[in-house]
Amino acid sequence: MDSKEVILLKKALERQKKARIQAEKILEAKSKELYDTSQHLKETNNTLESLLSEKSSELDGVFINIIDPYVMMDLEFNVINMNNSAKEFLGYDPTTEKVNLGALVHPDYAQYTYESFQSLLEVGHLKNYRAKIIVKDRTEKYVQINSSLIFDKHRKPIAAQGILRDITQETEIKHLLAQQKKQLDIIVENSPLGIVLTVHDKIIKANATFSKLLGYTEKELKELTVKDISAPEDMVLANKLIHNMSSGKLDKFSMVKKYFKKDGSTIMAKTTVSAVKDKDGKIGYQVALVEDITREMEAEAQLKASEERLSTLILNLQTGVLLEDENRKISLTNQMFCDLFQIPASPSQLKGLDCSEAAEENAKYFKNKKDFISRIDQLLEEKKVVLSDVLEMIDGRILERDYIPIFSNGQYKGHLWTYQDVTIRRNYKKNLEIQKDKYSSIIANMNLGMIEVDNNDVIQMVNQSFCNMCGFAEKELLGQKAIDILRVKDSSIIEEKGQKRLKGQSDSYEIEVIHKDGSPRYWLISGAPRHDDVKNVVGSIGIHLDITDQKQLQLQKEKLLRELETSNQGLQEYAHIVSHDLKSPLRSISALATWMNEDYKEVLDDNGVYNLQMMQEKIESMDKLIDGILKYSSITGDHLESERTDLNIVVNEIREVIFIPDHVHVVIMNTLPTINVDRTKIHQLFQNIIGNSVVHIDAKEGLVEISSKETSSHWQFSIKDNGVGIPKEYHEKIFKIFQSVGEGERSTGIGLSIVKKIVDLYEGEIWLESEVGKGSNFHFTIKK
Repeated sequence: MDSKEVILLKKALERQKKARIQAEKILEAKSKELYDTSQHLKETNNTLESLLSEKSSELDGVFINIIDPYVMMDLEFNVINMNNSAKEFLGYDPTTEKVNLGALVHPDYAQYTYESFQSLLEVGHLKNYRAKIIVKDRTEKYVQINSSLIFDKHRKPIAAQGILRDITQETEIKHLLAQQKKQLDIIVENSPLGIVLTVHDKIIKANATFSKLLGYTEKELKELTVKDISAPEDMVLANKLIHNMSSGKLDKFSMVKKYFKKDGSTIMAKTTVSAVKDKDGKIGYQVALVEDITREMEAEAQLKASEERLSTLILNLQTGVLLEDENRKISLTNQMFCDLFQIPASPSQLKGLDCSEAAEENAKYFKNKKDFISRIDQLLEEKKVVLSDVLEMIDGRILERDYIPIFSNGQYKGHLWTYQDVTIRRNYKKNLEIQKDKYSSIIANMNLGMIEVDNNDVIQMVNQSFCNMCGFAEKELLGQKAIDILRVKDSSIIEEKGQKRLKGQSDSYEIEVIHKDGSPRYWLISGAPRHDDVKNVVGSIGIHLDITDQKQLQLQKEKLLRELETSNQGLQEYAHIVSHDLKSPLRSISALATWMNEDYKEVLDDNGVYNLQMMQEKIESMDKLIDGILKYSSITGDHLESERTDLNIVVNEIREVIFIPDHVHVVIMNTLPTINVDRTKIHQLFQNIIGNSVVHIDAKEGLVEISSKETSSHWQFSIKDNGVGIPKEYHEKIFKIFQSVGEGERSTGIGLSIVKKIVDLYEGEIWLESEVGKGSNFHFTIKK
């Protein structure tokens, strides 16, 4: 270590010694200051204790007999002394335990207590300090404290003293009153009744219901008087009631008043007014309860009017009415009752009469007097509703009587009798039943089968002829659905006709059914809707005719026609063959005769030449005969008659001749021409095409359109429908004889072949445009 480092260390050591000496001096000074302060504080405390002791001695003598609790505390809230009342109230004894009043204050009042204590320190006294404290037994108490500071001889505050008053009960009562007031305010504001507080006719307060009732705000109501917004119905009564209340004779009254709403309309309200008096018995204010009874009064007026109308109606009824009370006294009757029993008095004169005596007197009008009286006694005893009791009178009249007991809230209040003359109705019903039996017998025994079904196709009635027709017994049919038990070959027809019946439509049609024994049957049906009394369709009635024999004859006829056609065709072919075979030898003979005439004319005499000429004539006649037979068998156009024919008339005639369903309309689109044709053939042509179109329309609204146009050499016609349409593969086939689309029974396969033959006769053409489901359009031409 060199000398510089030594010097530096020495200097540092010196500085450290000086600093330590300085610190010791400062510490000695502070210690002395602290000691002096402690001594001064000790002297001060002794002085305070002395003063407090002196004051306590003085105060003990002063407050020893105070009833209210008295407490003295230092400025830290520590109790220095308290009287016996305070000890009993708080439960603490400061002589045996340390008591701090600040610790007894409820937390809710801590801030308020702090602020109040600061005010005490500033002012020197504190009045009416109220707080909640918790005493030793942990109960909560409300106290009111009046306190002041205690000063030493230098006027320095050293303690505080105060008197406590227990206000727990008073505070609880105030809280309860406040809560009750709040509840009362809620009740008032939410009351369904209007509530108004008035003083000398001036509105002081009104609840929300009353404000809403009249349309005013509470502020607007406070600017009005009771007379501004209301008027009593009975002014004299209202003035009397108000006077009696003002004079103390009446504390409460009710009346009906009219109130004027802000929008100008009025309401009627029941108003109940109560007087609220002060301790001296004077009226402080009035409380009015207002109940809107506008609807009730309107209903009451309507009820009264209804009662008057009912009374008028009863008096003018064509039914005898007798209303008796529970004591069998007449309350009401009408003129018809008097007329029925030939009573000379008016209905008003009968009111109050004892009916028990009247019944005995009226019994003479009935065939069985005893039964009439006993039946009345029985009904009155049982007190049950009885309708349509039949009474026979000695003059031949028949009455129906109703008995209706009247109860109100389970209590018997009387009864009502009604009497109605049903003589005509009964006789009519009896005659009607006779007629019904008569016609039922006719229906049951007629040869036509009859069936009645409801709208659901359920069988309601059948006659014996129908049972014979179908093979089922009546009990097997009733209650069954017709379409289920009767085996119809094409059930869609039944469904279609059922829809027509619902629309009120009637028609006739044929169906093929299977008899119970399995054999086929053909029925002709005439169906019609069945209506109830108010014209509603409730089902349908069908009259059935078994046309099986006729149908079989028709089928045989068609078969014969087909066979005849085949025979005719064979005959035509045979005629052609015979024509050829016969003409060939004739031509040979003719040629030989010619050759002989040429080769031997020089040799032959006149007789020979004549014979050869006669041979040629006979050959020519034979040729003409063969041609005639051939033409006849071929039915050529040579046999057609020609006349001026208006085709519009022809179509109208067809409309009248053929059956056209109600849902199908045949319409001429433009005026058809008048042409020279065979009227019968042209009628047949149009009828076959129109008839074919009509029967093949299944659309809800059927339409057949007939139109024409002229070309240079022909008349062209079009017959268009919206029917089921024809598949393309049948467009040529249908014009051949005995060819039709499918196996439908509506087509014989002849009609269109005849059409084709007729068109051919007039050197025309026929063709078809059709698509399945969209209808068909037949085009054909007739040469001019």
